[in-house]
Amino acid sequence: MKTRHSRLGEPSPVTRAVTVALLVLVGLTMAAPLVWMVATALKSPDQPILDPARLLPRPAYPQNFLQAWNEAQLGRAFLNSMLVAGTITLGTVLTSAMAAFAFARLAWRGRDTVFLAYLGTLMIPATVTLIPLFILMRELGWVNTYQALILPAMFSPYGTFMLRQFFLHLPVEIEEAARIDGCGHFGVFARVVLPLAKPGVATLGIFTFLGAWTSFLWPLVVTHRQELYVLPVALSAFQELHSVQWPLLMAGSLIMIAPMLLIFVLGQRFFVEGIQLGAVKG
Repeated sequence: MKTRHSRLGEPSPVTRAVTVALLVLVGLTMAAPLVWMVATALKSPDQPILDPARLLPRPAYPQNFLQAWNEAQLGRAFLNSMLVAGTITLGTVLTSAMAAFAFARLAWRGRDTVFLAYLGTLMIPATVTLIPLFILMRELGWVNTYQALILPAMFSPYGTFMLRQFFLHLPVEIEEAARIDGCGHFGVFARVVLPLAKPGVATLGIFTFLGAWTSFLWPLVVTHRQELYVLPVALSAFQELHSVQWPLLMAGSLIMIAPMLLIFVLGQRFFVEGIQLGAVKG
């Protein structure tokens, strides 16, 4: 009887088998594009790309990585992407955290109205503001500069909203204790709120970095000199008018996604914790 009651909540073997089979199927489906990318990156130009019977390269042609690196000047583009994505991430986290603290903890007239208006900008598609933003950059003389690549992307209504939700659920008593000890608004923000909201800050940083690292349209519009190209724009050199150099394009794409995988692996603990806290507190 004891054994029977201990197994009442457990799924049956058939249910477990079906669940595992479905998970394996979903995993294979999600891994298929990456497998095809790796296989294509290792094929020579004379090997078929879309032939299912010859998915694996025979023989492997790793020279594609070196050729892609040299032809598209991926070294300079890699450094540009690191500079742009890293600066955007730091700036977005800082501005979003400061704005979220002001909306969550500071009492000032019109706070809620301003916050709703700020959130309303999320409903405006980025393509709508593309031309006005480019005209602004042109009038400022910032076309073909790092300022144009970085500054417009350093402010995030979504990031402000997400961190505000974290700040609202932090214990107010800790902040009051810090104020009694002599901390002002900035001291409470820097020494109390930010350390307690580390999972949310890390999650926003990961999202921002991945978005900035893969950004293509705005860098394509605002930069015309190859020495300013970021990786997505530099890789477009392998897409010609009537053909695509698939092995070189896939080799360059693998080079581009390597830092993204590294960032996600290093920040996975904070990312998962931040998602869980957001789900519980939302």
